Amino acid sequence: MVFKGGHGTNTPSARSAAAPAPSSFAGRAGQTVLAYIALTKPKVIELLLVATIPVMLLADRGHVNLPLILSTLFGGWLGAASANTLNMVADADIDQKMKRTERRPLARHAVPVRHALIFGLVLAAASFVWLSLMANLLSAVLVLVTIAFYLFVYTMLLKRRTSQNVVWGGAAGCMPTLVGWSAATGTIAWPAIVLFLVIFFWTPPHTWALAMRYREDYKAAGVPMLPVVAPETVVARQMVWYTWATVITTLVLIPAAGLVYAIAAVLCGGWFLYAVHKLYAQTKAGQEIKPLKVFLQSNNYLAVLFCALSVDSILNYSTVGHLLGL
Repeated sequence: MVFKGGHGTNTPSARSAAAPAPSSFAGRAGQTVLAYIALTKPKVIELLLVATIPVMLLADRGHVNLPLILSTLFGGWLGAASANTLNMVADADIDQKMKRTERRPLARHAVPVRHALIFGLVLAAASFVWLSLMANLLSAVLVLVTIAFYLFVYTMLLKRRTSQNVVWGGAAGCMPTLVGWSAATGTIAWPAIVLFLVIFFWTPPHTWALAMRYREDYKAAGVPMLPVVAPETVVARQMVWYTWATVITTLVLIPAAGLVYAIAAVLCGGWFLYAVHKLYAQTKAGQEIKPLKVFLQSNNYLAVLFCALSVDSILNYSTVGHLLGL
């Protein structure tokens, strides 16, 4: 296995990205700690929280098993941190070429690539051990599969070779639904698979909206994201298709959820569809587009949808428990 990223130390972009070295030991130590934290992409891990908690509540019929939820979140966080760190190790060379990523720790040489690799592997091992002990073996294995898929299939195989990279590689981001369900029940059932597909179909329009905004960055780095290799109208049309697939899939879950979720799925789905259709209409008319707005709206859509699922799960459990005298 060859990880790129050790080159470019003296490039102008690397020099401009490098921060002034602090003079005190405490200052240097603090910057090192922050650099290692940045390797884990803390903001990206928010999806773990959005997806895992509602799935566990639904799987356990709304029962709030707080110790198990917190343990699963921590183990899942370790796994996601490992995947993100190893992703940065593999992408260190192209991160130096993109304005959006040139401040990442390896791109500005705040952490040696070898150290980052070891850090990522240690996080993966810690995640497996933690989930095996605190949840079950199935959830621990699923996290390892996620890490391997994200690194080898998406980052190293698909990302630099095909414009469909995020379509198939995005499956790694769907895995918290399966991990959460398996941690709560020890199995995988159809609602978990439906939620997996919701995130799977949601990922392309979400990611392509961001890629439309940073098209020149990806082009300079040689990453064939769809907005780099296809006209805006083609990208927006495919975003429409995947958004419809997302919304339709959310409706499949209604029998396992409840009224709050059903209302959110319909109203938020319509809101998301409107935004993507508007973007498509603007591309066809040759008007100025704001894809970053769609990107942010896609985040809000998924957050509201899964929060509604959490509320529904707890309400249903409370109602059933009251009727049974529990």
